[in-house]
Amino acid sequence: MILRLVAPFRAERFAALDALSDLISPPYDVISPDQRAALARNPHNIVHLILPEPADTDEEADRYAHARATLDAWRTDSTLVPDGDPALYVIQQGFVTPDGVERVRTGVLAAVAAEPFEDGRVKPHERTHEGPKEDRLALMRATDAMFESLFMFARDRTGDLRIHLASTTKTAPLATASLGGVTITIWRVTGPDATVMASAAGDEALYIADGHHRYETAVAYRSEAPAAGRVPALIVPVDDPGLVVLPTHRLLSGVIDRKAAIEKLRDRFQIRELDASANYMEDLAGLRTRGTACVLVFAEGPALALLLKGGTSLGELPLANEPTVAKLDIARVDALVVDALMGVMNGAAILSYSADEHAVIDAVQAGTAQVGVLVNPTSVESVLAVADAAAVMPPKSTYFMPKVPSGLVVMPLGGQE
Repeated sequence: MILRLVAPFRAERFAALDALSDLISPPYDVISPDQRAALARNPHNIVHLILPEPADTDEEADRYAHARATLDAWRTDSTLVPDGDPALYVIQQGFVTPDGVERVRTGVLAAVAAEPFEDGRVKPHERTHEGPKEDRLALMRATDAMFESLFMFARDRTGDLRIHLASTTKTAPLATASLGGVTITIWRVTGPDATVMASAAGDEALYIADGHHRYETAVAYRSEAPAAGRVPALIVPVDDPGLVVLPTHRLLSGVIDRKAAIEKLRDRFQIRELDASANYMEDLAGLRTRGTACVLVFAEGPALALLLKGGTSLGELPLANEPTVAKLDIARVDALVVDALMGVMNGAAILSYSADEHAVIDAVQAGTAQVGVLVNPTSVESVLAVADAAAVMPPKSTYFMPKVPSGLVVMPLGGQE
């Protein structure tokens, strides 16, 4: 049986809606150990389920059993309560981007069919790794539930989804909360309105923005438990004014010869020194219409603005085999700049990532990294093009802001339509 792509679902939620800010958390894969410890001080924070600790610290496998025991206890003492009939949840997030602009992103949290990418109704843009999927699958097997929502977007060519979202946000909300400086407002939609909105959200293929590992894990779990056929996802129209993609900058740690690095890059790039008082990201944004660009920040000496020379051949590079990827600034910067710098560092460089340009600059100035590579963001249109071509982007090509909080609702996986 082919499931409807998007459907309402029977959820569980925290009973204490007025305390929701203290009960939700960021997604599991962006929580540091210190942050987990802080969140876990509340005995009912969702972090106890998404990043469980073993009841007996000598038994690592006991983590997942402990998550199940915690979930059962929360259901018994009504920390978590059934939310009645199948529903959708309109989620609005208010936030401020790094450039100081206030934005609002609105989407619908719904149950999306968990099915192989080959079916073509859900499209990825990045490659996954086995480790995280094994961890999430073990948690799913133990709890038969999902506590976190993926983030997807829909083309919404008709505009119907945006119309339904706008209509819903004019009504009284179910709850409000805040997390990490982001305000969150939640509306619950049921009955015929939910059916119509689900149809609008699933009118065309959906694109995964965040949550590839969790989606593939849900597909794997469905093969073991056919009744667990869906995954919760926040679906946002691609033309929502709050849909923001931030760049993910690169940092290189290790010994580097600045002069040798510049000589290595000179053949392909125009290179210009930047004044210490310059706004690096503004300079970088100004180069965007002229071609592929980045800014290099060194521990010693002025920062450099790099602009790819016109007519530079990409034929010898692996990315040239896939046109949609070859057009990406981030793919070119990784191949032509980051790889070249790592070569100058004799392959001994340690590569890391950050979406915060100030953190990159601070790391270089503090000496914890020797080079920062600041990049322009990848556009949503580029994500769509790569996904439609069944290609994959380089790692850390996108950073969607803000993240979807964990614990807004819980989806029991068995018995969903």
